[in-house]
Amino acid sequence: MINKNIKIYVAGHNGMVGSAICRSLKANRYLHVIGKSSKELDLRNQQQVNDFFKDEKPQIIIDAAARVGGILANNNYPYLFLMDNLLIQNNLINAAHENNAEKFIFLGSSCIYPKLAPQPLKEEYLLTASLEPTNEWYAIAKITGVKACEAIRKQYNKDFVSLMPTNLYGPFDNFDLQTSHVLPAMMRKFHDAKINNNADVTLWGSGTPMREFLHVDDLAKAVLFALQNKLPNYLYNVGTGVDLTIRELAEIMQKVTGHKGSITWDATKPDGTPRKLMDNSAMKNLGWEHEVNLQQGIEQTYQWFLNHVDQIKEVKI
Repeated sequence: MINKNIKIYVAGHNGMVGSAICRSLKANRYLHVIGKSSKELDLRNQQQVNDFFKDEKPQIIIDAAARVGGILANNNYPYLFLMDNLLIQNNLINAAHENNAEKFIFLGSSCIYPKLAPQPLKEEYLLTASLEPTNEWYAIAKITGVKACEAIRKQYNKDFVSLMPTNLYGPFDNFDLQTSHVLPAMMRKFHDAKINNNADVTLWGSGTPMREFLHVDDLAKAVLFALQNKLPNYLYNVGTGVDLTIRELAEIMQKVTGHKGSITWDATKPDGTPRKLMDNSAMKNLGWEHEVNLQQGIEQTYQWFLNHVDQIKEVKI
């Protein structure tokens, strides 16, 4: 068991993932969880990161910091998605290594796997074929982080591990239509249309791609599991093992939000990867499994959205 007084640094603690991890750690009575806002610590600045590690000396680092966004944001800002994520993760990984941290948990995304890899996605499919072009910049950065952690394990026998979650959603998600992922963007569209006299909703693509969604609290529990156990491999998928079409997701979202208008599909817009179902058997065999049902999770998230809609701000790139 990990000492509950150990110093844990959660990078990106104000984001959807980081805040869920902090809630989970505090609920499990970890007493020394620290975080720094981007104004306090620019993770892209190597000197600032090195100084922070020398001063604070965190023993466990959970990297939930990243520049993230949906197809539109990735397409419009490829350099930022590549370079910012490389800088953030490389500074953190190297500082953790140089300062002899006990454990490093790196969080990535299912987009690291090839676009047309066999389904469900297994960890060994990494780097076996071409990536999805609409998010390859983010994916390349995250692959670099995974391989850096693997290299440290191999060369120095340190407990650096990478968790690759499927599509995430939940409280504190990004609901900005220009920069968000499919589920929160869809929630915002249906909500806005409902309060606008149930106006019609136009969604991107054909609706046929299949996606898997994991509640962020389930990911936080996977991180806690990785914290409390020394996992034998360097890379683990974190998902539900169940997916559905984007069209089916839209039907659930329409029902949950109470929207009564029509749905149209704009086939001129990209679909992205046809399918991204994760094989989560490696984590499941070790003892972790998701708990939140998708419809239940969407209902909980929409209630959170309604309670905070006046405070939700646009997320700029």
